[in-house]
Amino acid sequence: MSDDTQGLRLQSGSRALRAGVELLSSMRFAISLLTLICIASVIGTVLRQHEPAVNYVNQFGPFWARLFAALGLDAVYGAWWFLLILAFLVLSTSLCLARNTPKILVDLRTCKENIRAQSLAAFHHRAQADLPASAETQARRIGALLAGGGWKVRLQQRDSAAGPATGWMVAARAGAANKVGYIAAHSAIVLVCLGGLLDGDLMVRAQMLLGGKTPYQGGGSIADVPPGHRLSERNPSFRGNLLVAEGARSGTAVLNQSDGVLLQELPFAIELKKFIVEYYSTGMPKLFASEIVIHDKATGQKTPARVEVNHPASYGGVEIYQSSFDDGGSLVQLRAVPMAAGVHAFEVQGVVGGSTQLTRQGSGAGSELLTLEFTALRAINVENFGAADSDGNGVDVRAVDLRAAVQARLGAANKTATRKELRNVGPSVGYKLRDAAGQAREFHNYMLPVDMGDGVPVFLLGVRESPAQPFRYLRIPADGQGAMDGFVRLQAALADPDARAQAVRRYVAQAVDATRPDLAEPLRQSALRALALFAGQSPVDGKPGGGLQAISDFMQANVPEAERARTSEVLVRILNGSLFELAQLSRERAGLPPLPQDEQTRGFMTQAVIALSDAQIYPAPMAFELKDFTQVQASVFQVARAPGRNVVYLGCALLILGIFAMLYVRERRVWVWLTPRGDGCQASMALSSNRKTMDGDQEFARLAQKLIGVPPHESSACIPPPRPPRSP
Repeated sequence: MSDDTQGLRLQSGSRALRAGVELLSSMRFAISLLTLICIASVIGTVLRQHEPAVNYVNQFGPFWARLFAALGLDAVYGAWWFLLILAFLVLSTSLCLARNTPKILVDLRTCKENIRAQSLAAFHHRAQADLPASAETQARRIGALLAGGGWKVRLQQRDSAAGPATGWMVAARAGAANKVGYIAAHSAIVLVCLGGLLDGDLMVRAQMLLGGKTPYQGGGSIADVPPGHRLSERNPSFRGNLLVAEGARSGTAVLNQSDGVLLQELPFAIELKKFIVEYYSTGMPKLFASEIVIHDKATGQKTPARVEVNHPASYGGVEIYQSSFDDGGSLVQLRAVPMAAGVHAFEVQGVVGGSTQLTRQGSGAGSELLTLEFTALRAINVENFGAADSDGNGVDVRAVDLRAAVQARLGAANKTATRKELRNVGPSVGYKLRDAAGQAREFHNYMLPVDMGDGVPVFLLGVRESPAQPFRYLRIPADGQGAMDGFVRLQAALADPDARAQAVRRYVAQAVDATRPDLAEPLRQSALRALALFAGQSPVDGKPGGGLQAISDFMQANVPEAERARTSEVLVRILNGSLFELAQLSRERAGLPPLPQDEQTRGFMTQAVIALSDAQIYPAPMAFELKDFTQVQASVFQVARAPGRNVVYLGCALLILGIFAMLYVRERRVWVWLTPRGDGCQASMALSSNRKTMDGDQEFARLAQKLIGVPPHESSACIPPPRPPRSP
């Protein structure tokens, strides 16, 4: 507001009160508060706000998660200390306005015509000239010229060396908006902070402190939440989320707090008729839109509306924004795919967001209780199947084209150095399997087989231990009918000792030459041992296992290092031949024709061997395949009653006007002192400005020529004459 950094100084009151008021109204205190707000805003931008506590624990660890919660860094803009800083900033800026506004208003009403005539010689811009007419005539002429140019002019007649009332002082000022800009900018800070306090959590926290409202930390239905966790419809300020499924209606918003949630009753209920979502080719949503009907709770009036992103609807002083979308309770039908012995295929139905109990009978007297939780359904999954530029063999510096490499990364923002091949791979389902101890694993399985580029479509079965980890996928090859049945039959036959023995006999009969019957028995024993190891039925050194890892462990323990390469080739050839006969046997038992020995069958068997090996370490006894679904969309709305919004808008407008006024409007003052000399008068002119610019020099030259007739080359900014040297 001024060059003085001191605050408002009271003339009465205790010493502590005077010191406190001076500190609160000082510029240094306001700048310190603004610095703290900037730091807090940076934290609120970098650290994601209002996330579940488990997300902070997974990302930063328990110690930092507890520290963030204690300091309120997970909800910076609603933290008590942030609101306190805003309140002190409002108080400090208001005291600053109270201290400086009267001075500015007084300064706007005066042109400082009482300035001493001798003081004009000390100004940077000054000029002198002799004028032909009397001092009074010239004063009125100069005043009229300045007034015609938009200046505010005052004429003052005063005494001079020529006699009483013979001198005339012409004082003028322009650019008063510069001072008004100071008031507008500082008032804008007050208004924006007040609007932020009104639209923040201040009202909610006041009701929690004075009205006995507490956050709800439990679960269950919204209708079962007690009144102590609900806010009234008359709550003057709130901002919460509302999830409404297609065909459903809801009138209670959820306000997230650091230690739970509060429920905000709305004066109306929102019914979602239809949710519309459109996608880009990348799979990113392009359009959210909700066709809704607003039901007034008091009058029963129905008001249809359409809500889109950046196009909210308004009703009863409450703004309804399109925030996101979610699943509204889609119906899914799953089929269990056995991944362990003793598990049989079965089907189960459920609703996304719900759960069902599963009981697995164990080999002993007990049984295992599992809870199947249906968590997500995605009807569209767009994945990138573009091949990488590198072949994985390193970079050949002789083949580097610097020009092509630079151009590949310049230009449009959507241009990348790698090729993209986006493809919709169809629906997927997400679920959790929770054991009796409460431990859960998350699964993500695709409904349709996906061609990964090797010509063998595979079903992708994803699993992860926690949300902080990426999904790891088991790839199960699709059979000729595009299903997992071929793999399931092969896996069941692998677990059957009789089927393994019969498949080995068939393999030996085809592999051994009739002239060498002595080789049949050793080959049979080797094939049986290989299949038993691969099926996990023959522990190595007492350690249970299976798959290719078990065969590798067996060779490490029983085959000399020099012979491992040759032995591994023979053993893998025996294993592949036995598994192929096992696949043929499984098809024969199912009444299906045998597999042809072609390239497609070889690709299927190669992927099946890898899948059978990986299935040994699959962390669940079964995987659930999505067979059918009925999608129900849900729309997530953000509902807000923001009385401070208009206050913030007014503050923003004042801030823009104030900054433009301070930056682009220069306050200038001109004085012309006229005294009689002979038949005419002598004029001494000076100009002051709040900023020294080239425009100020040019303006003074024009004014000097226009008012007192001084040529431009003689009216430039004068340099004070050097002081005479001091005598020794």
